[in-house]
Amino acid sequence: MSKSVVVISGGLGTPSSSSLLGQQIGENIAAQLAAAGVQADVSNIELREHAGEITNNMLTGFAAPGLQKVIDAVVNADVLVAVTPVFTASVSGLFKSFLDILDPKSLNGKPVVLAATAGTQRHQLAVDYAMRPIFSYLRAQIMPTTVFASSEDFGGQGLTGTLADRARRVAREVVLALSLNEGEFSADADLGDTRSIAPSVSEFADPDDELSSLPFEALLANLKSGS
Repeated sequence: MSKSVVVISGGLGTPSSSSLLGQQIGENIAAQLAAAGVQADVSNIELREHAGEITNNMLTGFAAPGLQKVIDAVVNADVLVAVTPVFTASVSGLFKSFLDILDPKSLNGKPVVLAATAGTQRHQLAVDYAMRPIFSYLRAQIMPTTVFASSEDFGGQGLTGTLADRARRVAREVVLALSLNEGEFSADADLGDTRSIAPSVSEFADPDDELSSLPFEALLANLKSGS
């Protein structure tokens, strides 16, 4: 039994941090599937290599042969890992343009991992307010854990610390989703405590800093004290 894992990256640079993040998430998924007795075929697709063809498709409505292979790979994938850099507090234009040329029904029910990169941790909510609505509209099966990486999250050996924990966790969620959807193999349903690997940005938040991110409990306490 084999599962196809397709990673699409909307990064524009070379090398691309978005591509690196996607590759490592794909590797984690492959490792978790292997532990469940399932072989994984991981394909890494950098959308920048098809930027011109994506633009032409939007203008003409027809995909060039190379782009059509990419579209077919995404549509037929068992798992999709979608990674974008954060540009102007949203997804990259290239990333969004590719999603725009897909059939709106093509990702219906497909397990999708959402991930993003940016220069600072202040952009981490972009995954939820910019990416998640797009894939919800496409009716994809979005994994509960998302992965966000800022520049300091990449160590000499790739993902480190909390980020590596989140990559492993979302990989376990993918295996569980495939198991529940198809019932073809067993998976460990114990995903652990989400709080143990939650982003730690708000732990040292300054209540007097308007740009600081505060946990919900602190925000609620502020509202109650002001009422």
